[in-house]
Amino acid sequence: MAKGCTNSELKKESENISFEYEAHTRGGYKKVLAKQDTVYTIKSRGGEAIEKKLSKSDWNSLLNLLSKVDTEKIKDLKAPSEKRFYDGAMIGELKVIYKDKTYESANFDHGNPPAEIKDLVNKILAVSDLDKE
Repeated sequence: MAKGCTNSELKKESENISFEYEAHTRGGYKKVLAKQDTVYTIKSRGGEAIEKKLSKSDWNSLLNLLSKVDTEKIKDLKAPSEKRFYDGAMIGELKVIYKDKTYESANFDHGNPPAEIKDLVNKILAVSDLDKE
């Protein structure tokens, strides 16, 4: 599932793909899980998951953005800022789950992901409504 998978190849496997985004600090927590037709949003530790229908066009947008990412390398991406080191920003993390394999990014500041995954992270946040907070 490295960069170079076409959007149509990803669509064929879309039931086996999910996205997980998490942002946390000592006092705050947010999590989004996006699957083929549903997005789940948790806005606090121990909070209830809010379930929302994910449109086909939003899902296809996520797959299109994923096709531009080298999942094998997301663990090595350099964060563009370091506010999370002094509680200036929540710690953000992206996971792309494909079948039984998880591709996990290095930590970055919530709101300022590495350029290589920025559009994907922003779309995940947009479909979850966390971007409005």
